[in-house]
Formats: sequence, C-alpha cells, structure tokens
Amino acid sequence: MDVVIVGSIAYDSLSTPSGVSDDELGGSATYGGFSSSFHGKRLSGGKIALVGVVGDDFLSSDIDKLVDAGLDIRGIETAEGGTFRWKGSYHGDMSQAQTHETHLNVFEHFQPKIPEEYRSPKVLFCANLHPALQMAVIQQSKPTRVSILDSMNLWIDIARDGLLEVIKQVDLVVLNDGEVRMLAGDDNLVRASHKVQKMTNGAILVVKRGEHGVLALHPDGLLSMPAFPVLNIVDPTGCGDTFAGALATMLAQGDGNISKEELAEGLVHATVTASFTLQTFGTEKISNLEISEYETRLEKYRSITNTS
Repeated sequence: MDVVIVGSIAYDSLSTPSGVSDDELGGSATYGGFSSSFHGKRLSGGKIALVGVVGDDFLSSDIDKLVDAGLDIRGIETAEGGTFRWKGSYHGDMSQAQTHETHLNVFEHFQPKIPEEYRSPKVLFCANLHPALQMAVIQQSKPTRVSILDSMNLWIDIARDGLLEVIKQVDLVVLNDGEVRMLAGDDNLVRASHKVQKMTNGAILVVKRGEHGVLALHPDGLLSMPAFPVLNIVDPTGCGDTFAGALATMLAQGDGNISKEELAEGLVHATVTASFTLQTFGTEKISNLEISEYETRLEKYRSITNTS
C-alpha cells in the first residue's frame, strides 16, 4: 500500500455566501482520500486506502464514489447508527467555520482497526482525530517512509498532553497557523513554528496559512509559498485535508529521508490541489478533477511563483 489515510467520513451541511448545501459527502479521510487518489492516478499508479467508520445510513452511491476514485475501502467499517454529521457556516473572509451542530453518531465510539495488509504503507496519514486514536493508529502501523499527522484547535484545548505525546511519534506534522500559535502560546508565527517543531522529535512542520499560503520548517531550512489566487471561494471545508492528501501521495513517490527540494515540490502540488476544493461545495470538485485542468493550473502557479 502506498498511502493509508485514517480519519472521519461524514455528511456536512453548510451555509456560505454562495448558498446552502445539505448532506454533502465530507470528512477528513474523504477529502484526503480523493486528493491522494487523484495524484495516484496522475502519476500512473498508487494504492490509496481509507480507514474509518460510517453508519447504516451511508449511501451506497457514496460508497461507489469512493470506489470509482480508486480508493481501497476495506478499512471502512459500517456500524449500526448514523454517520458523523456536521453543520456549519462561513462568513466574512471565510477563514474559519462557525459550527452550529455536531453529531458524532457512530464516530463517537470509533476505535481504528488497521487491516493487516495496510500496516506497512509507504506513507501513513493520521487525519484529524482525537490524539489517543492517532496514537492507537501509529501503534498499529509501520510506514516504510513517512508518518504524517494533522490536528485541530479542539485537541490543543482539551487533549494537549496527548497531542504533545503523539506529535513526537511522527515524521511530519501539519497544522494551521492558528493552531501553531495556540500550541506555542506565541502570536509571532515564525517564532511559534520553531517552538512547536521543538515539541516534536525532529519532525518536519508544515503550517497551513489559508489565503496566505504555507510555511514549512525542514531540517535544512525554511520554506514559504503563496496560495494559488482563487477569485470565487464557495466552500473552504476540507481544504486542509485535500492539501495533506496530495502531499502524502507526492511523498510516497520517493525513498529515504525527505529532502528540502522534495518537500517543496510536494507543497506546490498540495497547494494547487487545495485551491480546487474551494470552488464547489463539499468534495464535488476534488472527486471529479480532470488531470488536464490540474496541469493547466499547476503551470500557472509555477509561472507565478517561479517554481520548476
């Protein structure tokens, strides 16, 4: 297996200045999976597997979407009850969602079980989960190249000690700028990023900055890249998971230690991929992205940033 992604599979209902959409297929594993699988196809190969849980209300048509995307779904459990559901809205600069309702349903008692055939992937991506669940995933897996972990402000607030322990167990940590400032207790982002990296066991730190791009701390130096300029933002949900899923597949292409140059190239593709997710509600765009459309935007981004 090239990439194993463990996280949530959900139905999202949301309101943005562009309109209202109910029961959109979402969740961190879903966005990450579609993105990772897209790059697997683009690079002519790559096995991507999802681990998660859905309820008995999960639509067979949505199972078909995951399978049609080329995802291995043997690690998705179906439990009695409802699928995880989230309701939220975006306003203003669209940088933060306002949560109105969260119904964990079957996700509340989810205990990740990594199938035997998934336990030695090249890349393990622990998407946003409680740190205790992420630790359980890491203890069941031995990725041959890199382990990646994402988190959120909730866990910094209510499970800080567990998060500090689990980030010491992975090779690459992905957080947004607000989470880095919160974890470090420092409003200066560069200083806060260095503080957070010191909390890890030498992990690469990737800091998502929304419309301001990405900052990354690699042992060989700092990387900074802009976002792709998107004129009309419809729905930012899942952009961070899309970003990380793309990065996971790009890093699955190599072996050994991740060089600064390889990380930079992975961040280019992650940034461009995430820019598509913004343009439609839910996973509609990232699950139907055409390679030719992607390559056109990638070329445009390279011309803007002088990255080759």
